[in-house]
Amino acid sequence: MSASTGVNVTDRDAATALGDSFKTLMGAVRRLRGRETHSHDGLSNAQFQLLFGLREGKLLSGGELACVAGLSPATTTQMLDGLEADGLVVRTRSLQDRRKVMTSLTERGHALVEERHARFAPMWQEALAGFSDDELTTAGAVMAKLGELFDQLATADPD
Repeated sequence: MSASTGVNVTDRDAATALGDSFKTLMGAVRRLRGRETHSHDGLSNAQFQLLFGLREGKLLSGGELACVAGLSPATTTQMLDGLEADGLVVRTRSLQDRRKVMTSLTERGHALVEERHARFAPMWQEALAGFSDDELTTAGAVMAKLGELFDQLATADPD
């Protein structure tokens, strides 16, 4: 039930259209992530997702970074090994919990992320230009709610 209307959302055409659009979006994301072609700077889209996860300057553990980037912990560790060897990230033991290894961008890694962001931000803005702030806020709330649903499904008991 929709909290604002009391209407069963699954019966509405808008909900069906949203589901179709969501499937299209997820397919496009999978195709983008599946492309193993590297950019002119030699990094894959998945590697950039890891680097973008560190863009805000926070120290993140491998598990946290895997979650942010939508990758498995094993894939994240393997990618971080290469990114560290390339001088784009640095990993250090956590001072609070020596079992955790924290990752951050190096100056070179930060510059690379900012350069890529500068190239893609105008395309992002153009794609969203026809929507009001209220529409974008609503879309964000819908995506967050769907994310919660999928997390519940992922952790649900299969029985």
